[in-house]
Amino acid sequence: MKGSTYRRCYCRDSETGKPFGKSCPKLATRKHGTYSIRQELPQRTDGSRRAFNRAGYTTLKEAQTDLDRIRALLGVPDADDPEGIEQITDLLEQVADEKAPIPDAEEVRRRFRSGQDLTGRLTVGEWLDLWLRGKKGRQSAISRDERCIRVHLKPRIGNLRLDRLRVAHLSEMFEAIADANVEIAESNAARHRAINDLARVPWKGAENRARRKDMKAAIAKMQPFRHTVGPSTCQRIRSTLRAALNSAIAQQLITFNPAAHVELAAGKRPKAQVWSEERIAHWERTGEKSSAVMVWTPEQTGAFLDHAAGDRLYALFHLIAFRGLRRGEACGQLWTDTKLAASLITVAKQLVVDGWEVYEDDPKTDAGARTIALDSETVAVLERHRERQDEDREEWGAGWVETGRVFTCENGAWLHPAKVTRRFNELREEIGLPPIRLHDLRHGAATLAHAAGADLKDIQEMLGHSSITITADTYTSLLPETDLAIAEAAARLVPRARPLSDGGRAAGSAPQSREDADGPGGDDVPDGADHLGGVSEIIEPSAHAALTQTAPDDESEAA
Repeated sequence: MKGSTYRRCYCRDSETGKPFGKSCPKLATRKHGTYSIRQELPQRTDGSRRAFNRAGYTTLKEAQTDLDRIRALLGVPDADDPEGIEQITDLLEQVADEKAPIPDAEEVRRRFRSGQDLTGRLTVGEWLDLWLRGKKGRQSAISRDERCIRVHLKPRIGNLRLDRLRVAHLSEMFEAIADANVEIAESNAARHRAINDLARVPWKGAENRARRKDMKAAIAKMQPFRHTVGPSTCQRIRSTLRAALNSAIAQQLITFNPAAHVELAAGKRPKAQVWSEERIAHWERTGEKSSAVMVWTPEQTGAFLDHAAGDRLYALFHLIAFRGLRRGEACGQLWTDTKLAASLITVAKQLVVDGWEVYEDDPKTDAGARTIALDSETVAVLERHRERQDEDREEWGAGWVETGRVFTCENGAWLHPAKVTRRFNELREEIGLPPIRLHDLRHGAATLAHAAGADLKDIQEMLGHSSITITADTYTSLLPETDLAIAEAAARLVPRARPLSDGGRAAGSAPQSREDADGPGGDDVPDGADHLGGVSEIIEPSAHAALTQTAPDDESEAA
């Protein structure tokens, strides 16, 4: 195809105002004007002509060099490869439109032969949408990825070109998230202080009412309470982006995954803590919980269950509190998998919430499909619940929806998990118990089983965890009574020569002062003692005296 270089200027005829073009008399001077190039490109499918034009070269050599580069690019695909020719032509058109440097022919040849995209016009946001539409797997996982893309990734890096995404871009994104967290925390704290100040203003009196009105107006103008983005969420955002970019590498759109190299703080699972009196007092005073995961004491759990005993969902709360089912597992439990005569239930299905829609799915993990033993009280509770459900079935008659679920709505339809959570919170607030999530009843079940003597393996199987590490790190907390019993038992393991007195001194040990030792009759010297206070008679130590009195060696000190 034809290609040429030429020199032209932008001088105009003073009389007509038209440009001289190539006929400018000054073009005879070497330094007048600039050089341009023009290269014919393959025609479009409709037969229209295309060309690469570029001007502004100061020397003929520069113009000829770029023209040679264009011809080298046109020679990358074979003559009988129309798709390849079209790709190269699209690349040259993009370079011309963007006035970008002409790419190296060898680099383009490498990308062309490996099947990579040559135009590079695809943005991160466009690729994330394409990747999400083709993603397979559990709907809950897809929804989680969609949320990360919609809330975090597309607003912050969606406009960047996919092939130009770098680690620095991701570092800046997570730094911006951290800065936003600070702003959100300050905003939440200011709103919390304003609400507390409002609560302290009396209702009575015109002045107080006017003040409360102004304070409410000020609170209305504040930002609503918002959640900060924690380390675990940041890890999830990176995981979503890393998976999407790995797919782009597999399709040869990019060659490097920056998400695999960005550094983030480790996301740690919160440790469950028990609602002790001190923690309740701190929460009532400040509104702050000592952990994101809080667990009721047995007394608090009993108070809740007693209050909820007349509720139609009582059996569900009882089952979660004692046997640790997940909310979706309890809502999805089938009567065919419930063997009350054998005191066993098999967890085989769960109800999952996606937005507000509910669908049936397998348990969260392979270990989630499990068989759990039931205590006699729980069996009795479920039997009474079945009797009540049979009464509801007769009452509804033809309007009854037969789903086979243990826990249903009044007409037998699926029980929405979100409604269970809402009812749980209503019952908790009615008796003023400290706040926990419905899921924290599951933590409490693990804690109760641990206090009752179950080992971690038994608790892992009861909860359906795939790893015992999750059970040990998150789901077991020591109750105060159990903790005290362990402390006392540990103290009794150390043998002592003499028991300790109330004052913390060994019985029979020397008093701290002479006055205390002498007392009213301090001049009297007891039998077997000299006047300096030394006892002449040697008291035989116990068999464990050597163990308790010998200084520890280096090895025991290090342990």
